[in-house]
Amino acid sequence: MQRSGSGWVETLLNSHPNISSNGEIFSVKERRSNITAITKTLDRLYNLDWYSSAAKNECTAAVGLKWMLNQGLMKHHQEIVEYFNRRGVSAIFLLRRNLLRRYVSILANAHDSAMKQLNGTHKAHVHSKHEAEILAQYKPTIDKKTLITELKRSDKLAADALVNFKNTRHVVLYYEDVVSNRTMLMDVLDFLRLPKRKLFSRHVKIHTKRLCDHIDNWADVTDFLKGTPFESFLNGSRR
Repeated sequence: MQRSGSGWVETLLNSHPNISSNGEIFSVKERRSNITAITKTLDRLYNLDWYSSAAKNECTAAVGLKWMLNQGLMKHHQEIVEYFNRRGVSAIFLLRRNLLRRYVSILANAHDSAMKQLNGTHKAHVHSKHEAEILAQYKPTIDKKTLITELKRSDKLAADALVNFKNTRHVVLYYEDVVSNRTMLMDVLDFLRLPKRKLFSRHVKIHTKRLCDHIDNWADVTDFLKGTPFESFLNGSRR
């Protein structure tokens, strides 16, 4: 799911000498326009005909990509499950427990995409504390009318993904768990049948403060979510 730490986790995994992950290949709409285009693109990747800045010269034991759930994956899930099982693809699902924090990240990223706060350049991920502090200064005002709908939609999207791909070889990670326990990535390396190595990333977290410090109309949001299934998100809990 977008804004769930996927860029950070991908760079961590890509720091392993035997992993080569090629980013959001399906961000290009033509590659996901229909299932034929999707499988053709996947075939190029898994036949090692794909060349990108992430490609490596080392002995690559795991080659893959970062695939957002809204990039044709859910729309064509039946055919993709068949492809995954036929080609022996292993999937790592990265989700986020606190969907309110994720929503703040989505709104902040959309704001920077429009305003380009870092020297006229939009950056979805940053590599310095200074850049992170600049982006974190923006505090979105959340529309209460659409908030519950957005949280429910995100919750359902994650649940549907796990149901649709339950018959594939996969592992489920939650961003919050990886942040609090980096050794979980060693379990991922075991899942990928790779030797354990120290993993590293240059990514710097943008929203590091309490959630109330990142939302402009915090009092309104608090009052609105109290008594709802999403109330626990207010104090940072992982429902």
